[in-house]
Amino acid sequence: MANFFDEMYTGDSVSVRKHYGEFATWLSSQSAETIARKRAESDLIFRRVGITFAVYGNDAGTERLIPFDIIPRIIHAAEWSKLEAGLVQRVKALNMFIHDIYHGQKIIKAGIIPAEQILQNAQYRPEMQDVDVASDIYAHIAGVDIVRAGEGEFYVLEDNLRVPSGVSYMLENRKMMMRLFPELFTRHKIAPVDHYPDMLLDNLRSVAPVGVIDPTVVVMTPGMYNSAYFEHAFLAQQMGVELVEGQDLFVKDNTVYMRTTRGPKRVDVIYRRIDDDYLDPLAFRADSSLGVPGLLAAYRAGKVTLTNAIGTGVADDKSIYPYVPDMIKFYLSEEPILNNVPTYQCRKKEDLSYTLANLEKLVVKEVHGAGGYGMLVGPASTKQEIEDFRQRIIAKPDGYIAQPTLALSVCPTYVESGIAPRHLDLRPFVLSGKNVSMVKGGLTRVALKDGSLVVNSSQGGGTKDTWILEK
Repeated sequence: MANFFDEMYTGDSVSVRKHYGEFATWLSSQSAETIARKRAESDLIFRRVGITFAVYGNDAGTERLIPFDIIPRIIHAAEWSKLEAGLVQRVKALNMFIHDIYHGQKIIKAGIIPAEQILQNAQYRPEMQDVDVASDIYAHIAGVDIVRAGEGEFYVLEDNLRVPSGVSYMLENRKMMMRLFPELFTRHKIAPVDHYPDMLLDNLRSVAPVGVIDPTVVVMTPGMYNSAYFEHAFLAQQMGVELVEGQDLFVKDNTVYMRTTRGPKRVDVIYRRIDDDYLDPLAFRADSSLGVPGLLAAYRAGKVTLTNAIGTGVADDKSIYPYVPDMIKFYLSEEPILNNVPTYQCRKKEDLSYTLANLEKLVVKEVHGAGGYGMLVGPASTKQEIEDFRQRIIAKPDGYIAQPTLALSVCPTYVESGIAPRHLDLRPFVLSGKNVSMVKGGLTRVALKDGSLVVNSSQGGGTKDTWILEK
């Protein structure tokens, strides 16, 4: 692992980085028996609380525990300040981009992004054209995936703007660490994250329809069989709002109501965890039993706020990702603080030729893919897997992008063989409303398989607590 940036150790793999010093001293004093007992305790608690996710198509069962690692990922204050500024800048530009494509389309007219990449995008919703949304905010909750590579530089790997998940694990990981190792929180000045639900609720209330003084907020879930149902229920409970399904809501006179034991109650803000296609059977998929008939009409009339907005998916499409630095320059007249990963767009002839000639070196992703599915990690693939993927790319080149295989940073992690370095990423959560805000932290995902670069829980990844050390 000598070629990878190590979060805890310096280049000689022996010296501990200054901000890890206190933790390293504590860790060296812990016996293997103590750590094993604490790990077993955390598994038991997570299973008892129900912190699981559904696994589709898995014969072994529908529920799985996400492995939790007790060695935290620690970031010092100066690094976080740069990250935070870059994330706020990026999400501001993305919100301006989404507003623009559904209104004046200045970025298309300026020739920065080809019209067909937006207007023919599977996530573009013509139903949203010229629709004004509260405060011009579309991505109220953004989960931006950050990786560290090379000499320790941060890069944005992708933007998640539709229904970004994982924040419940960020919160539960912190609670678990405080329960298992309270002494660590007296030794370190760690920025809190437990106020995120309050920040989220304030953010959602701030984007209520015009004229609504005391808005009613709900979390809308597709139901208990969804992979992220635990998170839906958790956030509703933490915010003190109702968790609803489509059948609990109805529309009358372009106004959304919730069925209650005391009669209908108006709903003003819906934090929806359902994809666009299933939101309203009158407007999108007619066979959807998850949505609310008439919801789009109420939304277009300005009687309800949906978070995130319908049509935000264009901005987290992997074929649009390469243009985000240009968006920042175009809308904000600023240089990007955070870099993108170099990206080859297979829709372009030269990029396609390069990709096909170098598949064994590249990571290739479906432009609409998520969860670690539909991708090829060239260096970790067999010749047959590479050839099969080659045919998929040739058949539909505009459906894929390619990137260099990044040397993702590593962090010591407890695995079966003991403590060993494993690759990781970071997903901070950025809230956009009257202001842009975020807690100091995020979800650190770790690839538990030796050498694996895929951190997704659906692909066997685990999670760590993320500590931002305050000055």
